[in-house]
Amino acid sequence: MDIYTAIAIPILVSTLWLFTAYLSRSSAPHFTNKRICLLIAHPDDEAMFFSPTLFALTSLDTGNHVKILCLSKGNADGLGKVREKELMASAEILGLRSSGDVLVLDSPDFVDGMDTRWDGEKIAEVLRQAFGGQVSSKKREGDGDAPRAMIDVLVTFDRYGVSGHPNHVALYHGAKAWLDGLMKGKTGWRCPVELHTLTTTSILRKYISFLDAPMTMLFGFIGGLKASGREDRAGGRSQALFVSDMGQWRQGQKAMTTAHQSQMRWFRWGWITFGRYMVVNDLKRQKIG
Repeated sequence: MDIYTAIAIPILVSTLWLFTAYLSRSSAPHFTNKRICLLIAHPDDEAMFFSPTLFALTSLDTGNHVKILCLSKGNADGLGKVREKELMASAEILGLRSSGDVLVLDSPDFVDGMDTRWDGEKIAEVLRQAFGGQVSSKKREGDGDAPRAMIDVLVTFDRYGVSGHPNHVALYHGAKAWLDGLMKGKTGWRCPVELHTLTTTSILRKYISFLDAPMTMLFGFIGGLKASGREDRAGGRSQALFVSDMGQWRQGQKAMTTAHQSQMRWFRWGWITFGRYMVVNDLKRQKIG
């Protein structure tokens, strides 16, 4: 490799990264002046999986108010109190207004563990208590008042949970159960809450960092062609792509290395260095009802 090639490669890589980060910002205008909740299972989920989303949605020019609801303290190793404080610190690094916008539950229904299966209906009940909506027994289409909730957007894992963790998977089913219950007997109304889930990728794509962004854009473009346009039937975009720039990527790493110090085992260094979810998030809007 000659000196010119050695110089050109990092320049081209940096240019590609900045270009994809710039293009991804076209996804953001749909999320403006919204009340948004990020639903996670454990402290550090917000940094390891959702930092690009948080940077995009908490940007001051969006006018959004973002909160985090974490259903456990991540107490599998007896560090629950420590990890709760770490989440508070991480949230502020990732753009939330204050630690007061973070709620962490400590419930026997949601015990952290790979062998623990959380009940989706219990998760739905937590969401009902937090954000409103009662299960309706009415069956006539369009019957009753318009459904209401205290948030506009709910973001969480998809049905595969990205890492396959059963606690992550349960969040998807709980979120769906809440919104399906909210819309029961309300066929004539539009759901007041958009559910957007983080797309699970193959193991190879999980470790190619920002290089996955062009591939994600291509898949999104093909999906858009199949859907015959950018707008779904509900009037909003069905997909959103967020790519962190270099500064945001370093901030995401900082949320792990300085806030979540108790979780920085050797293998997590590989994740925060090469993991695509530290740089690239693609969200898909789920159909409700």
